[in-house]
Amino acid sequence: MTILSIDQLSKNYGKIKALQQVSFTVPKGSVFGILGPNGSGKTTLLGIVMDVLKSSGGSVKIFDEVPTALTRQRIGTLLETPNFYHYLSAVQNLKITAAIKHKGEEDIDRVLEIVNLTERKNSPFSSYSLGMKQRLAIAAALLGNPEVLVLDEPTNGLDPVGIAEIRDLIKKLSKQGKTIIMASHMLDEVEKVCTHVAILKYGKLITFGDVNEILVNDDIVEVASSDLERLKNILINMPNNTHVQITNETVHINFAAGTANLEKVNRYCFDNGIVLSHLQLKKKSLETKFLELTN
Repeated sequence: MTILSIDQLSKNYGKIKALQQVSFTVPKGSVFGILGPNGSGKTTLLGIVMDVLKSSGGSVKIFDEVPTALTRQRIGTLLETPNFYHYLSAVQNLKITAAIKHKGEEDIDRVLEIVNLTERKNSPFSSYSLGMKQRLAIAAALLGNPEVLVLDEPTNGLDPVGIAEIRDLIKKLSKQGKTIIMASHMLDEVEKVCTHVAILKYGKLITFGDVNEILVNDDIVEVASSDLERLKNILINMPNNTHVQITNETVHINFAAGTANLEKVNRYCFDNGIVLSHLQLKKKSLETKFLELTN
């Protein structure tokens, strides 16, 4: 089953094009990251999916159907920080949330256990750390045991400890069979927790697919000789390379992650009449890969 299908989705605010014909699908059981810089259209897209905003064009399907209010009740959402009462406990706040949702009060103890707040369930919200507050917000989204969670920037504003807590929670929920759709501008977090990703920039979809294919860290072999142009032309024909370019008095050869072999590169050059004066293996950083995609 496809959990979410976005087809040619657009949203205009006057002359501003917040989304421009965006299309992708979210498979069941995935942790799907919608990645992009601030202002790329992530929150707008999630707002349209959850019927908080109306699109200017295109369509959305949820569970392979045109969504209804009943369909969306199968989704738990965290689109903005909930307005919990600071002087009330976790249990009291969740009772209010359950009453608003008309479901989930019987779930309160279960969801507090999931987010590791059982021991602090009777403490006032004002005494919680930022990470605990965010975990309580996710607990609220879990009331009623939804099949899908939609989270907008779930680690935003958290310190490293809080980020790690949310990361572990998302992994835990995924293992329990939840499909999770999360928007984030944090490349590192998407790479660590997501199975699939869609990358947005200025409202346009750059690419989407399996994280291991989209955000792969290439091997880079850096070489040099007395004639860089000839060296480059020879290496272009070397098997299995994905890209060859001259950079700062050296030639860079890209290979898929884990496939570069310095001995083979050296032998290939030597057999083609070139003696290398420099040979070094490097790794392309995830940040570099992301910048290449978005630029």
